[in-house]
Parts: sequence; C-alpha cells; structure tokens
Amino acid sequence: MFEDVIKFIQNMYKTTGFIPLHEPKIIGNEKKYLNECIDSTFISSAGKFVDKLENEIENYTGAKYAIATNSGTSALHIALLLANVENGDEVITQPLTFVATCNAISYCNAKPIFIDVDRDTMGLSPTSLQNFLEVNTSIVNNQCINNLTGKVIKACIPMHTFGNPCRIDKIKNICDKYCILLVEDAAESLGSLYKDKHTGTFGRIGVMSFNGNKIITAGGGGCIITDSEDLAKKAKHLVTTAKVLHKWKFTHDMTGYNYRMPNINAAFLVAQLENLDKFIKNKKLLNDKYKVFFKDQGIDFFSIVEQSKPNFWLNSVILDNIKERNYFLEFTNSNNVMTRPIWTLMNKLPMFKNSQSCNLKNAEWLESRVVNIPSSITTS
Repeated sequence: MFEDVIKFIQNMYKTTGFIPLHEPKIIGNEKKYLNECIDSTFISSAGKFVDKLENEIENYTGAKYAIATNSGTSALHIALLLANVENGDEVITQPLTFVATCNAISYCNAKPIFIDVDRDTMGLSPTSLQNFLEVNTSIVNNQCINNLTGKVIKACIPMHTFGNPCRIDKIKNICDKYCILLVEDAAESLGSLYKDKHTGTFGRIGVMSFNGNKIITAGGGGCIITDSEDLAKKAKHLVTTAKVLHKWKFTHDMTGYNYRMPNINAAFLVAQLENLDKFIKNKKLLNDKYKVFFKDQGIDFFSIVEQSKPNFWLNSVILDNIKERNYFLEFTNSNNVMTRPIWTLMNKLPMFKNSQSCNLKNAEWLESRVVNIPSSITTS
C-alpha cells in the first residue's frame, strides 16, 4: 500500500539503506571551532564561544538577551522560575507536546492545565484558551484564579509544534488580559517566523532547544531569550549556580542550578548557526517536494498556515485513522525508513493523568493520525 512512499523517500535521500528521521548536518566550521576551543583549554562553562553564541542568537531572533543553557529542559525550568511559578501554582499548556514541557512544570511543584490545540497548527488553540479562561477563572488582585481549585494560574506555555508557529499573537493578547505570563516553548522552531516576527519573541520569555535531532545542534543545549534586562540577569545568575561574582570567593545568594552551556558545545553550535538559513532553504525544498508527492498519493500532508514561515524541522503526514497510522509506521520502519507517531498526549501519562483538562478533541484526533517522516537535509 505504501511502497511508493518508500521508493520516493529512498530516491530523495539516494539510498536504500537506513534513513533516519532527522540527522545533524555537519558541513561548516564545526571542527575548526572545536579545535580552537580545545586549544584554548576553555572547554567548560566559560569561554568566548558561549558569549559569541548568545550574541548571534540575539541578532538572529531579534531578542535583546539570550542565555545559553545545557538543555532545552533546563531552559524551560529556569523560564518558569523567572515567571515566579511556585509550589501549588498552575501553568496552562497543550497536551500535544514533548514531555519536557510538563516536566519543567513539575520541577517547580506546579500543576499543568491542558488546553486543546488547533488542527491546522498543532499548537495551542487561542479559541480554546479564551473559552476555558472565560468559564473557569476570575481575576483577583491582578492574578488569574482557577475557580475549581482556587490556585493561581501563573503562566501559559504554548509550543510551536515541529517548527510550525501557533497563533501566538492571539495567545499573547489573551494571556495579557488574564494576567498570565506567556512563556513560549520555541524548542523546535529556531528560524521560524509568525507575521515576520521570530518565534520565542512574542512572550515575556522564550525557550529553544539544540538537542541532537534539532535543525541545528550543539549535541545538546538550549537557550532562554527575553527583552527584559532584569530577567536576563537573573537567568544568567540562576544557571551558573547563583554564584556572586568574585575573583576567588565562593558565595551563592540563592538556590541556583548548574545549567550553563559548556564552551565546547557552544563552539559547535556557532558553526551550525552559520548554516541555519541554508538548512531552512533546503528543508523548504524538501517540504515542497513532499507536498506534491503526497497530494498525488491522496495522503494528507501537513501544510503551513497563512502568515507563517516555519523552519520545516519535521514533516508530517496525517493518516485517515489510527489503524492506517499504525500500518504506515510498521511498514516504513520495517523497510529502513524511520518514521514516528506524534507524542502520547500528556494528560494520558501517569504523572499528569489527574491534571485538569478541557475538551481535547483536536489533540486526540491528531494523536491518532499524525506521523513524522524523514526530514533531514538532503544536500550538502
């Protein structure tokens, strides 16, 4: 049934061997910068490449400040601490996301509230968000109070799924109206624009990931971006164990975290960033070819929404039902073409199953149908 899909993907990647979902592309100055870093002996959390990376991220995204971290998850954790999310607070997010989003909420001893997504973005639905807040919350002393639990809803974390921007401007307006701080999970969307503005810069705080499977990578790593000088200073302080600057004394003035990105990872990532625009251009061409092919096959291929300019990190097909989805996964993976389903919804995981949720019909519909297909760079 899907033999033509296998042949097409093999032809795209010019191999009948194993085709991964998304492998890193190393074609630039990675080895050069790594050697510079090694020769300098500054391979840990201090060094010129960390500073250079942060400056380059600021320039690329338009954010005033960038703070590099050792993972996207640690960046999310710090972002929620910057939002003053505390024990017993609640944080709105989407059930259709990678588990790191909700893990970071748990690190703060807070609880997630799950709001449905839009089918055409796979990101948090502003309509569902507005409906939930109208019915279930009250504003008391400039705080959003959940009428059911009596808890404060401190923050909202929408996620730009697979690099496709959600309707983040509308979400921001709703969050502002209800006194909720917006933290953008832009872990997958470096290089993605919505209405010509970079994802991660709509909210008070944005978070990015440079994991090994992302569009560019440091092997691991993440980043916090913000326009607030105060939040940026606090973020940098928190990720460096809250150590007070001094030539030799070890003084720490709050609970901090060893979350700083090592210089050796930053060196690799600076080289990757130099080719980001080239990667996005290549991946758009791949997306265009997939779009034509799957239309001819009568298979629904996920398309971008108006006013979005995604980074095309992962391409997705939407099958007719869960039975067809499962057959597609089995057939492709059995033929050396790596594909994967979308994540299990967060509200179905044991640690979050008792969390408050609204009607999640769109997320459930997508969960049973969406499959990611090989999306690596196809040329050098």
